[in-house]
Amino acid sequence: MKILLYENIKKIAKTRGVSIYRIEKDLELSNGIIGKWNTSIPTAENILKVAKYLGVSMEELLQEEIQTA
Repeated sequence: MKILLYENIKKIAKTRGVSIYRIEKDLELSNGIIGKWNTSIPTAENILKVAKYLGVSMEELLQEEIQTA
């Protein structure tokens, strides 16, 4: 099972009309950190922050593939 956290965040952010840069800035995360989440392990706290920001559950961000409408 390969979880593509960054790809999932990117897809959801696109449907919300928000950029990855804006998410990082608004949540006071390091610039470019979300892009590294497919190869590194983020903290649960940061995943939760992003999930709340996007209005989704952590589980949705962590699933293998996002279904888009």
